[in-house]
Amino acid sequence: MTIQIQKCIFDDLCKLQEISVETFTETFKDHNSPESLNAYLERAYNLKQLEKELSDPFSQFFFVYLNDEVAGYLKVNTNDAQSEEKMGDDSLEIERIYIKSKFQGHGLGKYLLTKAVETAMERDKKKVWLGVWEENENAIAFYKKMGFVQTGSHSFYMGDEEQIDFVMTKLLMPER
Repeated sequence: MTIQIQKCIFDDLCKLQEISVETFTETFKDHNSPESLNAYLERAYNLKQLEKELSDPFSQFFFVYLNDEVAGYLKVNTNDAQSEEKMGDDSLEIERIYIKSKFQGHGLGKYLLTKAVETAMERDKKKVWLGVWEENENAIAFYKKMGFVQTGSHSFYMGDEEQIDFVMTKLLMPER
């Protein structure tokens, strides 16, 4: 089993859109109405939106490959690209971390999470944070196992439907 990680570039835009839609749909289709899911997919993963995110100097996307096949991806944000202003410039946000269902259980989520932490440390960030849907028990358990603790919550909109995400944080360096 060969695992590789690769930073996304503009030439990867269509591949990024494809895996974004596929993994988000796999994860949330059974818990949301088709209308709400489609509204979110059209807003968050259209090519213009993804191109804007790829060009943001404070955002990065990474693909993870298992045996030369794209198995998942990671999006991290720093500074003004973070979805919560109150987190501060000493934070790195994991905005998206998704693995295709057929590749789950191979440690790829841990691999991407480690990449996010390494990226944060390279940029001298003190903490890593993410939002996770309050009903996604498997993901919450995984993040807790990886050293994250719940530090708050915020609203997430699936179409017009408001949902609650837990904000989970992992400190990388002691607060000064």
